[in-house]
Amino acid sequence: MSEKQEIEACEPYIISKNVLDKVHLAMSEDVSKMTELFKLLSDPIRLHILKALEIQDLCVCILVEVTNYKHSALSYHLKLLKDADIVDSKRDKSFQTYFLTGYGRSLIASLEKILPPL
Repeated sequence: MSEKQEIEACEPYIISKNVLDKVHLAMSEDVSKMTELFKLLSDPIRLHILKALEIQDLCVCILVEVTNYKHSALSYHLKLLKDADIVDSKRDKSFQTYFLTGYGRSLIASLEKILPPL
């Protein structure tokens, strides 16, 4: 014969319909752009590129020199950053010079504001 055990239940968690509606709305929002941004910023090479461009506009040849990455690898990462409108480039005589866009600068400034320095 089995005995029934009594289980103490905590009081019900109460949430207003207004708050619940807002939570449902937040959970249904399209976060694909934010997800892509976090993926883009999750690569250390790209973050190093951004930190370098924060100091000065640079051509790929300088980035190759200071990072020891191949030109093709850096070009790939710069293209991804450029496609996200974080970085742009301009022709400077025979060099392609990369620089942070206004969005890129504000993004880096926001991240530095919320993340503690190493």
